[in-house]
Amino acid sequence: MTARLSLYEKAEHELYKLDRSVKGKFYDFCHRFRQNPDHPGLDLKPLKGDGRVFRAKIDQSYRALLAKAGVDEHGQERWLVVAVRHRKHVYEELSVAINRVTGEIEFVDLSVVGQSVLQRAGVTLTPVDPTPEAELQQPAPTPEVHESIAVEPAAPLLSGITGENLRSLGVAAQLIDLALAVTESGELDQLVSGAPLLTKDILYGLAAGMSIDEVRREITAPVEVELADTERDDLGAALARTTVTTIDDDLRVVLEEGDFRAWKVFLHPAQAKLVDRRYNGPARVSGGPGTGKTIVALHRVKHLAQQLPPGHNKPILLTTFTTNLTVDLRARLSSLLEPDLVARVEITNIDKLAARVLNENSLSGTGKQRIYDSVAIGILQHLLFELDEKRWEPEFLYEEWEQVILGQSLGNRKAYFEARRAGRGRSVNRPERAQIWKILEQFTARLDKENRETWGQAAERAARFEMERAAKIKARQDRKDEVGGKDLIHRDDSSGMRYIAHRYQHVVVDEAQDLRPAHWKMLRAMVAPGPDDMFIAGDTYQRIYDQQVTLGTVGVNIRGRSSRLTLSYRTTKEILARAMQVVDAKGNAPAYDDLDDGTDTLAGYRSVLRGPIPELAPCDTWDDELTQLATTLHAWREELTSGDGGNNPRRDPRGNIAVCVADRDSVNQVMYYLATEAGITVAELTKDGVKGDGEVHVGTMHRFKGLEYQKLAIVGARDGVIPRTTVIDRYRESDPQRYAREERKARSLLFVAATRARDTLRISWHGTSSPYISQ
Repeated sequence: MTARLSLYEKAEHELYKLDRSVKGKFYDFCHRFRQNPDHPGLDLKPLKGDGRVFRAKIDQSYRALLAKAGVDEHGQERWLVVAVRHRKHVYEELSVAINRVTGEIEFVDLSVVGQSVLQRAGVTLTPVDPTPEAELQQPAPTPEVHESIAVEPAAPLLSGITGENLRSLGVAAQLIDLALAVTESGELDQLVSGAPLLTKDILYGLAAGMSIDEVRREITAPVEVELADTERDDLGAALARTTVTTIDDDLRVVLEEGDFRAWKVFLHPAQAKLVDRRYNGPARVSGGPGTGKTIVALHRVKHLAQQLPPGHNKPILLTTFTTNLTVDLRARLSSLLEPDLVARVEITNIDKLAARVLNENSLSGTGKQRIYDSVAIGILQHLLFELDEKRWEPEFLYEEWEQVILGQSLGNRKAYFEARRAGRGRSVNRPERAQIWKILEQFTARLDKENRETWGQAAERAARFEMERAAKIKARQDRKDEVGGKDLIHRDDSSGMRYIAHRYQHVVVDEAQDLRPAHWKMLRAMVAPGPDDMFIAGDTYQRIYDQQVTLGTVGVNIRGRSSRLTLSYRTTKEILARAMQVVDAKGNAPAYDDLDDGTDTLAGYRSVLRGPIPELAPCDTWDDELTQLATTLHAWREELTSGDGGNNPRRDPRGNIAVCVADRDSVNQVMYYLATEAGITVAELTKDGVKGDGEVHVGTMHRFKGLEYQKLAIVGARDGVIPRTTVIDRYRESDPQRYAREERKARSLLFVAATRARDTLRISWHGTSSPYISQ
């Protein structure tokens, strides 16, 4: 081959949206181009506006736009496909440049900029391919006559911003004057639709009210590189810094699967430095839904795996709280890594990991039956009835046991008397602590007699085993140091080899806000303290389980190694605005912690996407709600499966459409109705992942944690269910702090559900809507 061909990331996303027949012709074009770029049939010619951009013929209607980026070490020409366009949208003024901040190649597309903005900036586009004679002979539409009305010039949208400001932040030079000419958000949307990613982020950030300093700190600084003067015009050097895809047969499969799949593992350039950085200890990334925390965590796993020497063990742990999210993480990681690297990563949910530790430290057949919280609370309630104890509610006592006694590994009454109870709400004095301790001693004795334990107990026991193991590893290392580095294996029992090294070299945690204190102690003991030991992704606004943890108290020190993501790349502005009202109604947002004795915030959280306004659908009855839901799902399915052959290709609805409900009973009712009355196949979201192969996924809000869908319907969002007033109203007067915490959980649950949607969101109810939904 005489040419090496790569695909610019934006061009790759354009190809996702084209009809399958055009994709096939593009591959044929690539084959011919690699064989001979000068083949007459390709009609390769430079644009007049920027001689570094060439256009070549794919077929009679479509053109490839390419930039030549030097010659490689084998003497092959290097070419980059920067766009795939219909010939009507190829203009002489299209250009490539090297961004002065990132050092990457940028393709600037003026063909999508609004005509009003182009006129204001004095820009005229010249078509490369003149309109065919046949089209020119079509009768022109009769112009409408309007009375001339004097209109005052509108003020610029980016008032107070200068061209030099935009240039220093990294806005593409060709778009600076155009950006300053924009007067309203619709024009800005058109402008950035063809802009490089950094330019889009900067302009949206400024339009959202961020200061120049905030944009520089949060958007520009994370991607800035130092460039030598000789590199500022070297496309070949810039190509090495630019995210591209080599054009080969493997790319065909990826493109034909559609952009939704690729988007689920897309790493924004601003996040790349978080992935590749070397940390001197545990590091954390936080941010609202859709900001890419999970994607950053997955790419961090990829980065760590690529640094490891070959081997057969699993030195990297990727863990999270729920099992069904673990299934999704495994699928995404498999699309990022080669099988031999995936084999170096253990992917498991945190409770399964704790259970394995307990099994390793127990004799066969001696393990206890593990029970869920609801069962344990029932046992505690029965005990209180037997004791005729009316001073305490079982839920309060159970949380006191889980969060304070188990959470802090308190082994005796004296330790409980001295323990911190931060965030528990209701205060208890010393005599009351004595009463609580006595009741909980009887409770744990009953569980032990029945050979049962809760998952919280299991986590606490597993943490103690791992902490003992870590202590023995350290003692062995200390003895080794005392004898000048000689390796002495401690063999105090038959399993002494287990104390040579920690289980993992790296631990990566997703949805960190849901882990128990004991989980953190266990994880801390599983990896040796040191550089790159733990990487943590989480958002306390999405905490839907009642686990309050300050990482510093469980040995995980993240001070100085925390990063916050503020740009959502999944949820549209319209969906985000609706979801934000759930957790920040009328500006009275409840306080959310930051896992580190501070307060978290969604300040600056914004989206770079636009879409339809979420539909709020009041219904008369539950049956009416189901009927309307079925009508919506039929329309969504038709929209995805039919496509239009252009920007909206045909798609398989599986994995792209979902229905989210508040409780398990509603799951059964929705699935039954859709399958038997509406002719829609369904699959259930369970704790172990998707069960079935139906078109529409159905599950409770808890099951949607960490998942994403193009189109999502939330049904049954009515008062009394969200929040469940029968549960939380009893705390309104007796325990206001507990009431606030329960309401915060309910808000977070609806917030999580709403932000699972990428493009389209519909929320329905019958009767009165949830108070968290403002109409």
